[in-house]
Amino acid sequence: MLGAALPPLFNVQTFLGMALAILGTALLWRLFLLFCIQVEDEQTVLVTQFGRHIETLDEPGLHIRPLVALPWVSIHRVSRQRDYRQIANIHINDATGTTVLVDLWLEFRVVDAAKAVFAVQDWPQSLQNVVSHAAIANLANREFLHILTDRTDLGEHLRRELVDETARWGLHIENVFIRDVRLLPEVSQLMFETVAARKRQAKARIEEEGRLAVAALEARTAAQVARLVADAKAQYPLAMGDAFSVMSQRPQVFSAYNQLYELAQLRPHRTVAFLGFDALRAADAAMMSPGDAALGPSPPLAGHALPVPSAHNPDPDPGT
Repeated sequence: MLGAALPPLFNVQTFLGMALAILGTALLWRLFLLFCIQVEDEQTVLVTQFGRHIETLDEPGLHIRPLVALPWVSIHRVSRQRDYRQIANIHINDATGTTVLVDLWLEFRVVDAAKAVFAVQDWPQSLQNVVSHAAIANLANREFLHILTDRTDLGEHLRRELVDETARWGLHIENVFIRDVRLLPEVSQLMFETVAARKRQAKARIEEEGRLAVAALEARTAAQVARLVADAKAQYPLAMGDAFSVMSQRPQVFSAYNQLYELAQLRPHRTVAFLGFDALRAADAAMMSPGDAALGPSPPLAGHALPVPSAHNPDPDPGT
């Protein structure tokens, strides 16, 4: 019934024949691939026979090699694409003996697959050892600050030294970067304390310099003020000399001023001159009050109190 249900061209025999043809084609293709080597882009295939290198395939594509089906023939695939490696925690003692931890970043590619496979047993481990040794040899004689600030130049210097060394293994170092530079925790703490002490010392020095500058400025200001005050005080005698010179041109006024000045030296706060007391001494009259003077003998002339300016009474009251 199944054969009757199908069209004449699609009977069971035809279907089985097509299936067998497809399966046979697949098996033939797989069998054909057993005698071929597929090479990808940027890849090198090394063919060895009994462990001996006999052929290198660099051209991308399908290469027919019937010998690869033999059990004593092996192939080794090596990528020629750019590769990356990070080598961390390289311990280096700088020029001052400080332990520095350095992380390196490498960019390289395989240029000779035969050397990379057969010239060295384990080139990744050998590369790490060579790079660590080169970093220690080149950075050990430099100070930590130099390593920290000149990482680009130091990385280029390391790359130039590693190019010749890794060329023997078929590797080409394209770039070397000093990715990170750090200190041990205890060394970092000690360095921070040292920096803090230096800052405190610098602060104290700046404050002391400021105090000294202020004291010097105050001293210069005081000297200038003293000089100005001395100049001002020197003007007073000059002015008094000019006044006496003018007053000396009037002898009566000059004589009266000298007499009043002499009396002012006796009682600086008040000077009294008595006129018309013939029978009364000046000292006795000075001790009398205005009431006592009224009870005494009538003098022929009234007494007059003449105020004289003095240092304690520059503006005497005429009615006193």
